[in-house]
Amino acid sequence: MPFTHTIGSLRYAFASLRELLAKATPLRSGDVLAGVAAASAEERVAAQYALADVPLAHFLTEAVVPYEDDEVTRLILDRHDAEAFAPVRSMTVGELRDWLLSDEATPERLAALAAGLTPEMAAAVSKLMRLQDLILAAAKIRVVTRFRTTVGLPGRMSARLQPNHPTDDAAGIAASMLDGLLLGSGDAVIGINPAGDSVATTAGLLRLVDAVRTRFQIPTQSCVLAHLTTQMAALEAGAPMDLLFQSIAGTEAANRSFGVNLSLLGEANDAGRSLNRGAVCADGTVGRNVMYFETGQGSALSAGAHHGVDQQTLEARAYGVARAFDPMLVNTVVGFIGPEYLFDGKQITRAGLEDHFCGKLLGLPMGCDVCYTNHAEADQDDMDALLTLLGAAGVNYIMGVPGADDVMLNYQSTSFHDALYVRRVLGLRPAPEFEAWLQGDGFARLALEARSPERLLA
Repeated sequence: MPFTHTIGSLRYAFASLRELLAKATPLRSGDVLAGVAAASAEERVAAQYALADVPLAHFLTEAVVPYEDDEVTRLILDRHDAEAFAPVRSMTVGELRDWLLSDEATPERLAALAAGLTPEMAAAVSKLMRLQDLILAAAKIRVVTRFRTTVGLPGRMSARLQPNHPTDDAAGIAASMLDGLLLGSGDAVIGINPAGDSVATTAGLLRLVDAVRTRFQIPTQSCVLAHLTTQMAALEAGAPMDLLFQSIAGTEAANRSFGVNLSLLGEANDAGRSLNRGAVCADGTVGRNVMYFETGQGSALSAGAHHGVDQQTLEARAYGVARAFDPMLVNTVVGFIGPEYLFDGKQITRAGLEDHFCGKLLGLPMGCDVCYTNHAEADQDDMDALLTLLGAAGVNYIMGVPGADDVMLNYQSTSFHDALYVRRVLGLRPAPEFEAWLQGDGFARLALEARSPERLLA
């Protein structure tokens, strides 16, 4: 039976949950490119009304990507927690929205609910929300993770220090690291996107960051964002591996295009944990969150692996993959793929807030690369607005890129100064371990060497 809604004399019908979710999505260029977007604003509103009346329990009986064809669907449904779902089982999508915005949806209840929601449920309710709804609901959710720093605590916002260099030059990377550390970035991770994806390059960059970290006793974690198999080879060769990185998507076929599957992700998670490189926590346990995932709306479509599903629902399904591995960090690289998928600043802003809300609702430690490519209809004013909105929504971390301009990846992001801005205007602070370091001898010794980045390589 199709999902229907009547506006005036027109009756709109949607043949499947997949079609309904796509037609209910606020306008974005990627869904138009895929041929799944609503044909008009009126059809979009009709789909949103119909979606609001869909029982949440229906999402457990109709998969948007067939169970037998896709290991991500099997992961989502096989790991669904019926006990956690019980408090909202009788609700419709619209009723879930109302509850999320009510005082009854406390941080404790939202945390308990996470395992009971499927990504498709999270995507569905986000499609009924305006920006302030996405901010209000997300701000109530805190997802805290630990390795050497504790990220996601209330009143705090971390930053990834991203010291990329177009030739992986050690002196250039060291200069960017120094710049970022002196401006208070790096408490989420010092993460380098390498220009070359070789084991030797990966291992060399890991040793560079680890040498600086240990020399100045910096409480942070490092990551080189090579392919996961390259990182695992570097780990086996004895490189000082903290976090293991991988881009992921919301379908098996899209992940296959990245050269990964769920089995490989699990193998990497186990390998990283076996090193026990995390800091000892107050309760005597070692920081065990070792995975770092990046996602982005449009990745499945760009790989020809979207199965006719809208890009925002597929993005939420990527979070279903991520939460299976208890990651330290997850971030949506929201405007990176380009205007074919998110056309302008308005669409990028909406997508960033959707992604942050859906990820946190599903129990993930969400960050956001507030970014755009130079051929998008967006500019740094748009990024300032999204950055401020995400800060209000309680984002776990953002990017820190020298001058907000990544000279290796050729896109525009947020700078070390942007992190200082949003911390100051919203009264936010770095991770507690990193904040203590900024006030101590390690930072003072680093500052003394600021005039000569080459000394970091000595």
